Amino acid sequence: MPSQYPGWGGEGGKRRMRSMSNGELISQLQDGKLSALGELYNRHRRMVYQTAIAITGEREAANDLLQDVFLQLHRFVNYVDPSRPLEPWLYRMTANLAYSWVKRNHRGRRVLKEITGWFLGNSSEETPHDPVEERDEWEQVQRALLSLPIQQRVVVVMYYLNDLSLQEIAQTLDVPLGTVKSRLHYGRLTLQHSLELQVLTGQQRMPAFSLKILDGM
Repeated sequence: MPSQYPGWGGEGGKRRMRSMSNGELISQLQDGKLSALGELYNRHRRMVYQTAIAITGEREAANDLLQDVFLQLHRFVNYVDPSRPLEPWLYRMTANLAYSWVKRNHRGRRVLKEITGWFLGNSSEETPHDPVEERDEWEQVQRALLSLPIQQRVVVVMYYLNDLSLQEIAQTLDVPLGTVKSRLHYGRLTLQHSLELQVLTGQQRMPAFSLKILDGM
């Protein structure tokens, strides 16, 4: 994951930019100050990247979508209300672009090591210092997650990875609250089935994280 968007910002004014709220930065960007976009990128890139990689399952695609989301923010910034939280807009744009990518590429599976660190909170391709057993458990969860239909996967990712409430997810995706509840419910059932099948066929125990997910059932 890139640490800074190339060409955005500079040393001058960085300290002042860091002290601004998201709304103030949006106003600055609406006035044509590209350094504000650089600060927004640095502030929110991790969340956008993690959401994109969780939905697409592809590291390269997540990097591309990360850039696309902020290019779209620049393009449509005049339609963004500085008085409203920015995160829902970013979640919605990321989910929409990732959803389109999945449909366009028909991807359901990919090399697992590309997102081994996803649930562990880092973006490295490999985690060589993790115990083998722990890596195996995370790979079980990742396989199960990627087996979900895309609409269920988006809701599960937002709920568990991004820690959004059901109401926030409904507002972000612009769908009824009941639809979000249904997708989360059936997503959990599919995860449970997929994980239990892996346990039965591979003689592996249920990963600890999956038990956390299924606690809400």
